[in-house]
Amino acid sequence: MASAEWLRRNRSGANRSEPDGIKKSGDECRDCGGRGDALCLARQHILENPETPTPPASWLIRIPEVFADWESEIFDGLGAVSLRKLGKDYHLIRLENPDLPIRQSEAAKFVSWNLPVHHSWPCDPSKNPGFIEKAAQALLRKFGANPPQTLIAGALDPGATNRYYRTLASNLRGRALQLFPPAVSAIRDAEAQDSRTPTLFCLVGQEGLFCGEQSPQASNGFHPGGTKFIRQNTPGTISRAGAKIAEALHYLQLHRPPPTAGCHWLELGASPGGMTAELLTRGYQVTAVDRAPLDPRLQKSPGLKTVLSDAADFQPAPNARYGALLSDMNGDALDSIRHVARLAKHLMPGSLVMFTMKLPGVATYSAVNELQTRVTAAAEEARLRLFSLTHLTYNRQEFTLFFEREP
Repeated sequence: MASAEWLRRNRSGANRSEPDGIKKSGDECRDCGGRGDALCLARQHILENPETPTPPASWLIRIPEVFADWESEIFDGLGAVSLRKLGKDYHLIRLENPDLPIRQSEAAKFVSWNLPVHHSWPCDPSKNPGFIEKAAQALLRKFGANPPQTLIAGALDPGATNRYYRTLASNLRGRALQLFPPAVSAIRDAEAQDSRTPTLFCLVGQEGLFCGEQSPQASNGFHPGGTKFIRQNTPGTISRAGAKIAEALHYLQLHRPPPTAGCHWLELGASPGGMTAELLTRGYQVTAVDRAPLDPRLQKSPGLKTVLSDAADFQPAPNARYGALLSDMNGDALDSIRHVARLAKHLMPGSLVMFTMKLPGVATYSAVNELQTRVTAAAEEARLRLFSLTHLTYNRQEFTLFFEREP
């Protein structure tokens, strides 16, 4: 039975505006104090008579546009049948073996985000009066008896110039959180989620509403679709690489905390300094190695040491120790990982390694898989354990691999 305190919180916000003229019904109550108003009684009935959970009949996956030519091979690698394309790069699929986690598949690296679809409403929300209220009540019926840690909603096409569905997603989340227990609305920052505890993710677009419960780690992102918007062109930006390392550090929290402030990073392939600048703003020390100079704006930056040298020729002092290593070198990925492996002896146990696996001349799905296998094997020889790899929003023809230095 819902408490009077909870019921008092469950006002729909009748005066709050909704996008494009969508209105909510006017029968919501506020401050009912548990007196038994119609909506409160309906809410209690929902919670006391929840729907029986059922296994997902389909999954929603996101394949970055850069891999669109390999979609059929990705589906085969996942053991999946494509049911429908949604938005620009989402796909509704059916898995032949639903018990095999997507993230354990060799094809997982090509899927930036995934979600089991436990609830869907195929419709055009813009033509469905009262969509938000109906959708929120349906979410309560489906998930209210065993609430998730939080509920986060997003648009199926987050890059669209028309903000309608982003606004709709925000308003849907707001209304649903008014119906769920207060603890579900306590998490306001996506990164504050427990990465291993189920979250209710919802995606909405002109194709309808698609929702599922899964941990951020299993979904491969804290946000619906996995994306986090990071500005690339703010005043003082040196290069887009700064956004890439910022996103990588955000993603890292799915698996482990980032290095603490003051950590000493060894950065290979640092020029022009976009990643260097981002690390310095976070309070890290950086030894930046590149045969090309860094941007002049970084001169005399506190905590920065520059080494004008090719990574192949760089040799730290025998007693040098680093707490993290970052490699964003251009060129052959096998050559790059060999330089990282050679320098791994200067990393302390438990140190983080972020490695960008570039794909110059790698033109097929199978060739990418073979390259990743060889890169991982070379790292393992240097006691670098791969714990995650993904295609970040700010990656292009490349992947970001995350290793940890073993004792």
